[in-house]
Amino acid sequence: MSATESGLGPAAVSGLGPLPTGGPAPTLTRVLAQARFELGTLLRNGEQLLVALVLPLGALVGLALSTSPSLGAGRRIDLAVPGILALCVISAAFTSQAISTAFDRRYAVLRLLGTTPVGRDGLLWAKALATIGVEVVQWIALGVVGLALGWHPALAGFGPAVLFLLAGTWAFVALALLLAGTLRAEGVLAVANLLWILLLGLGGVIVPRSELPAGLAHVAAVLPSSALADGLRAAFVDGRVAGLPL
Repeated sequence: MSATESGLGPAAVSGLGPLPTGGPAPTLTRVLAQARFELGTLLRNGEQLLVALVLPLGALVGLALSTSPSLGAGRRIDLAVPGILALCVISAAFTSQAISTAFDRRYAVLRLLGTTPVGRDGLLWAKALATIGVEVVQWIALGVVGLALGWHPALAGFGPAVLFLLAGTWAFVALALLLAGTLRAEGVLAVANLLWILLLGLGGVIVPRSELPAGLAHVAAVLPSSALADGLRAAFVDGRVAGLPL
């Protein structure tokens, strides 16, 4: 059908912009477009924002203004902030991604995405990039509040901290996708939130594993949550890379 037959004149057709030329967009363009979509989905979900930002902020203020639980030797705020930053990574990379992916799977969104040029690898990279985007927002917000409460991070530790941010994000996104692909959406919702609570209190995140009872400390020593928190504490308190946790 021509432009005239369709009721569109030449001016109207030219106003539509260039017509698509066949073939998929470049891989990077596809991944970034999907990452923007994933990021928007995460930021628009009120429940996930509660877990990703509001609760960590509340935990940070609570730790800064109280004397319990013990966080070990050193300035309390300097030990509290890295643990809360680790909690942010777990919230965004594990809890939020597990729940959102599980419901995408339930409503056949993943099946639809599988028919697009983004592909499986592109989807994985997009989810990781979107998660990092959320974490950047979290770290900026928590960092500002931490500085206002007297946090003094070691400047030499910012490089190691970014390294742990990337490694922790990839590890917890992988665990989130494993959970989301194994259980029904309602089961993922329950398990992801339960694990968030358990890791928060017993996984060496907020309370360093050195301050946990012996039995729990041994369990926490092999968890990625404790490794992430220990690495961030070593980075921001001592300004070094903790090799074993990494």
